[in-house]
Amino acid sequence: MKMKKILVTGGLGFIGSHTVVELQNAGFEVIIIDNLSNTKISVLDKITEITGLKPEYHNIDLRVKEDVKLFFNNHKIDGIIHFAAFKAVGESMQNPLDYYENNIGSLVYLLQEMRDRKITNFIFSSSCTVYGQADQLPITENAPVKTAESTYGNTKQIGEEIIKETCKADNLQAIALRYFNPIGAHESIKIGELPLGVPQNLIPFVTQTAAGIRKELAVFGDDYPTIDGTAVRDYIHVVDLAKAHIAALKRLINKENKENFEFFNVGSGTGTSVLEVIKTFEKVSKKPLNYKIVGRREGDITAAYADTTIANKELNWQTEKNLEEALDAAWQWQQKNKE
Repeated sequence: MKMKKILVTGGLGFIGSHTVVELQNAGFEVIIIDNLSNTKISVLDKITEITGLKPEYHNIDLRVKEDVKLFFNNHKIDGIIHFAAFKAVGESMQNPLDYYENNIGSLVYLLQEMRDRKITNFIFSSSCTVYGQADQLPITENAPVKTAESTYGNTKQIGEEIIKETCKADNLQAIALRYFNPIGAHESIKIGELPLGVPQNLIPFVTQTAAGIRKELAVFGDDYPTIDGTAVRDYIHVVDLAKAHIAALKRLINKENKENFEFFNVGSGTGTSVLEVIKTFEKVSKKPLNYKIVGRREGDITAAYADTTIANKELNWQTEKNLEEALDAAWQWQQKNKE
């Protein structure tokens, strides 16, 4: 079988880079588009070191329609995994228009090119934020999509709606993967989460605090109705998450999808509170963490963790790594990247 050529947008980012590695390991040819807005070009060399294959790379801003068109004029591809998006809940509340322009505009331009060139396979990087604060836990795919609590969450909801309507109108075959909270780093410790500036996610803030880069970790709220008053999330090892993309892509390529638009929850299936994460990290790293309880953060929900039954069955995928392994990898990655 001819090697399938897959475009990965945002392919030098945290989840994107790990997915590129797994794609190459699975025998796909990869082309990366990334405008380096939240990563570094050095990630490309690290991917090459891990796999022995250098992916083709283009620095393109997907908000520029003419540049997107030019790329597709020059490349024939078999499918797209679309990661490129802004992704911080707090920041999205402060800069909503930037989030709508980037996350929605780039998606539309990609889908237009797919339609015009009859490219059918599309994997969308979605989010459990589409469920808002779910009525029941764990969250199944049958849970209603609620009014988003954040602009970021809303861009994912709107993105899914756009894809679903495109699937109805055109011959697009798409899968949205609704992630919970990806953490960790590749076992080689060559790639990991590398936020530019102040981290917006918990784990990089934890590791940077342990490394002395940040003075203290802010825990947003201890008055939630949870086991210890802190918010509960579902933390999934990034390599497990990357492998879910390969499973979803193969489902589309092999025409095993049951609908032209499908969505799956991708998480560990376990809820862990912020304080539990801190205690587990302290155990793994043998480093005490300096943290302070502060007020709740706008856009945050109380608890979210996945029921992964459908993804396990339909994608023939399950997680292989636990929270301790993910936190250990994240800490090793932090120590390797002291700056």
